Amino acid sequence: MPVDLKTLYPKLIHLMLDTVFVVDSDNQIVFVSDACEALLGYRADELTGTLITHYMHPDDLPATRASIIRVMNGQPHFDFRNRYIRKDGGVVNILWAAFWSDEVGARIGVARNVTALTRAEDELRFLAHHDPLTKLTNRSVFNDRLESALHSARRHNTKVALLFLDINDFKLINDVHGHAAGDRVLCAIARRLERCVRDTDTVARMGGDEFTMLLSDIASEEAVAEKVAQILAIMAEPLGDEFDGLDMPSCSIGVACYPADGEDADTLLSHADSEMYQVKRRRSAAG
Repeated sequence: MPVDLKTLYPKLIHLMLDTVFVVDSDNQIVFVSDACEALLGYRADELTGTLITHYMHPDDLPATRASIIRVMNGQPHFDFRNRYIRKDGGVVNILWAAFWSDEVGARIGVARNVTALTRAEDELRFLAHHDPLTKLTNRSVFNDRLESALHSARRHNTKVALLFLDINDFKLINDVHGHAAGDRVLCAIARRLERCVRDTDTVARMGGDEFTMLLSDIASEEAVAEKVAQILAIMAEPLGDEFDGLDMPSCSIGVACYPADGEDADTLLSHADSEMYQVKRRRSAAG
C-alpha cells in the first residue's frame, strides 16, 4: 500500500523536536507545531492567532524586525538568533531558519532552543578574559589594557599608575585551613579590590596570590598614594563570620607610574614588582 505523504507530513512536523512556525505578513501565527510547548510553555492553540512579536524579547525586537523584513523580501535567514519570553517569564535563546513562501503567503520558520549552547558560549568567552576563580580580569587581558592605557597616555600626555599586590603569608592559609578556604579568601580579596577602582580602571589576578591594578589618567602621584592607603585600609577590614575565624591577610603593594618609572609595560611591571618585594622585605625585617 502506497504511503499517503500528505497525511504523513503533519504528523512528522508534530514529531519534530524543533518548533515549526507559520506566520503571515501581519506577524500573526497561523500554525505552530506541538514542540512550542517545550520551547515557550504555551500550547499550540494558545499561540495560534496571536502576534509572534508579542513573545519576542524587547531588547531583540529591532534586530528581529530587520530579519523579518529580510525574509519577506525573499532572502532566507538560516542562522538568526534572538530571545523569546516564555509563559513562565523565563528567557529562551532561539536559533531560526526561516524563509518566505509565496505559495502559502506566509513565512515559515523552524526554531531551535539553543539556550544551553548560548550559556556555554558565554561562559567560554568569559573564561577567555577572566580568572576562573575570582572572576577578575586575567593576565592576558590586563596586559592588553596596560598597552592601550600607555598608548592613550602618550597621545594625551596623561599619567598611568600600575600597582602590584602580593598577599602576605597566604601560603599559611592554604597549609593550615586548606585550599578551599584559601580560594574563598582570594575571592573576598578580589571583591574588596574591585571596590577600590573606577569603571575606567582594571584590577586583575596575575596568578596565585598576586594581583595588579591599572589606574588610568591619574591626577598625581599623591592620588596614587591615597589609592594605596585606601586599599590597605579595605584589606585591613576583618573577614565575616562565614570565614570561621580566619583573619584577613595583609598585602604588600608596589607602585610604578608612567612616565616617571618607565615608558613601556615591561619596565613598569618590573618596577612595580621590584618595589612590592622591597615592601615585603621591609615588613619581614620589622618583624
